[in-house]
Amino acid sequence: MEFNYSANPHIQFGPGKIDQLPKLARFYGDSLLLITGTESFQKSDHWPKLLKALEKKSIVIYQATVKTEPSPFIIDGIIRKFRDKNIDAVAAIGGGSVIDAGKAVSAMMTKKESIIEYLEGVGNRSHDGKKIPFIALPTTSGTGSEATKNAVISQPGENGFKKSLRHDKFVPDIAIVDPELTVDCPSKITAACGMDALTQLLESFASPGSSIMTDSLVEGALRILGDSLIRAAIKNPCDIDARTKLSYASYISGLTLANAGLGVVHGFASVIGGLFNIPHGVICGTLLSETIRQNVESLISMDPDSPALHKYARAACLLSPTHFSEDRVESSRYLVSLLTEWTEQLEIPGLGAYGVTHKDIHRIVSATGQKNNPIQLSVEKLSRILQARL
Repeated sequence: MEFNYSANPHIQFGPGKIDQLPKLARFYGDSLLLITGTESFQKSDHWPKLLKALEKKSIVIYQATVKTEPSPFIIDGIIRKFRDKNIDAVAAIGGGSVIDAGKAVSAMMTKKESIIEYLEGVGNRSHDGKKIPFIALPTTSGTGSEATKNAVISQPGENGFKKSLRHDKFVPDIAIVDPELTVDCPSKITAACGMDALTQLLESFASPGSSIMTDSLVEGALRILGDSLIRAAIKNPCDIDARTKLSYASYISGLTLANAGLGVVHGFASVIGGLFNIPHGVICGTLLSETIRQNVESLISMDPDSPALHKYARAACLLSPTHFSEDRVESSRYLVSLLTEWTEQLEIPGLGAYGVTHKDIHRIVSATGQKNNPIQLSVEKLSRILQARL
């Protein structure tokens, strides 16, 4: 037995943990750049309470807002505005895009160049990892960005891209995962983000890069995700038990993706997200069931002894405790039907709702990577996935 496992952040997990932010921020100094998303958090009861607590610790507060997925223009603008303020630490409170923005700002405060020069596949510079301390506080349960070493930066459009700023030292110094912060998250966002977390768990589980360490983490997260996602997104958004379990599953998905890698759903997402302004969670959520279908059927016909097929069968039993079968083909196909049912139940829209058409399929497929997918899918099969979710 052997495996490699990257470091994860110091974590404060549980309801009410946001109250630890002032003390933790003060450890780094007396000035803090707070990056938030839309106005929902600022309109919550948490905002005035947090500001008062920070002021009580004599912390000078600077604030920036990121309302969309971070672009080079947004990150460079924040850096220009606050570079000379002697910021001691950055804290990002929001969804995955806000966390990524905070991660990028923390990293780029030490650089004079535009972030675009350090993006993988776009720029030609390598970051040395020097940054200012960063604290992540997710308000959604989905991307797991609070546990990863990369910040995803997007520039949608005809010649757009969705690329990462990456370094081992970009893992947040502290992650404060407070499920109470996710209670106000709208149902549609809860659903899409939850499906993103599920995608990350399933893709890292079936990845050739998985290990006994990541597998054990995934199994524990899958065991609690299924029921909690439906409860939080549909039945009772204020169910703090469901929210807590979703927050945990999301955090674990960040750890496992960072250590085992992701499959073709995220290969699609990187390309589609660079061409169209579609939320990342929606892309993953809408493509998950059809991608697993193609993976399962390809494995059955071409590699029936693959460990991935066994893991898909295992995932079906973990997500649906009432299902049990020793036939891994039957269970793997049951997983596909379960994911299809959830996609419909959670009302995850198709790609066509955002302007993707049949004519876009070829260019998406031709640019989609399949690294860490359990089996290499043909162009025809990749096209079928997109066709089914237009």
